Amino acid sequence: MDLVKHLRYFTVVAEELHFGNAAVRLGMAQPPLSQRIRRLEEELGVRLFDRSNRRVRLTAAGQALLPEAQEIVARVERLRALAERGEGGEGEVLRVGVPPDLGSAVIAALIDGFREADRGVRLAPAEMWSTDQAAGLAAGTLDVGVVRHPVAAADLSFGPVLVQRPGVVLTESDPLAERPSVHLADLAGRRLVLFPGEPGLQEETLAECRRHGFVPEEVHEAQTLGLVIAGTAIAFGPRVELPGLRWRPLLGEPLAWRVSTAWRGEAGPAAEVFGAVAVRVLKENAGMTDDGAAPVRRVRARPATGFLA
Repeated sequence: MDLVKHLRYFTVVAEELHFGNAAVRLGMAQPPLSQRIRRLEEELGVRLFDRSNRRVRLTAAGQALLPEAQEIVARVERLRALAERGEGGEGEVLRVGVPPDLGSAVIAALIDGFREADRGVRLAPAEMWSTDQAAGLAAGTLDVGVVRHPVAAADLSFGPVLVQRPGVVLTESDPLAERPSVHLADLAGRRLVLFPGEPGLQEETLAECRRHGFVPEEVHEAQTLGLVIAGTAIAFGPRVELPGLRWRPLLGEPLAWRVSTAWRGEAGPAAEVFGAVAVRVLKENAGMTDDGAAPVRRVRARPATGFLA
C-alpha cells in the first residue's frame, strides 16, 4: 500500500467530510475512494470516519491523526518540489536521504542550513529509512544519507556519530501517561510499534527492552502512530505533541539511537559541507548529543538476522 497516497485521500475526505466531493477533488470515482479509506483504516487498526446516509464525521482517532497526516503529505510534496527543482536546474545537485521520523522542522532546518553554507549546490532530499538509503548509496542514486546504526552495507563511510535518547509515546488515557517518567519494565504487556526499514536498530531496541524487563506482547512495523492513537500500542521516539498522545522520558535513558551521515567512497566537498550542517542541526533541533563510543568508519555487509516471525 502506498501509505502517503492513502493519507492524502484521508486528508481530502477529512476536509470535505463528503466522499463524493472528495472524489471530485481527487479526480476519481467514489467507490474506489471509499475502498482505499477502508484499507487505510485496516492498516492503522482504527476507524477514521463515522459514516451515515446524511453526513460523514471524523472519529476521535481520525481527529487525532489528521494533523500528522497533513504534515506527512505536505512534507512529501515539499520534498518532491525541491527534488524537481534540483533536477531541472543548473549546477550541482546533492541527493540526500533523511529518515522520515526526523520531523518537518528538522528537515527544513537541514535544507536551510545547507542553503546558507553552500549556495552553489542544490539539495535534493528524499525521505527514506536506513535500509533504503544504504541501497541508494550503493547504487549511486544517493550521494549522502542520514542513517541510524547499525546499518549493514558494504563499504560505507560515516561522519561523526550522534546519539538520540528516545522516550515513550502513549495514549493520554494510559495510566503511565500521568507519571513524569516511565521505566521500560512498566511497559510489560503492551504492544510495540517500531519503524520499518531499520532492522539493526529494531534488534538493538528489542534487546535493550528485554534486558530491562519489557518483552512486548506483539511488535508491529508502522510508519505512523495510528495504533498508538487508538490506544492499542506504544512507540518509542523523540518528543511529539499530538492530540490524544503523551510523550514521557524513559527512566535512566536506556535506549540510545545512534545517527550519522553516510556515503560511499570518498566524500565530495558538498557532502562534507552537508555533514557539518547535519551535525549542527541534529544537535540544535533534534536534541542529539555526541557519542562517547569509538567512531564508526566502515562496515562490511553481513547476513540480515531479522526479529519478527
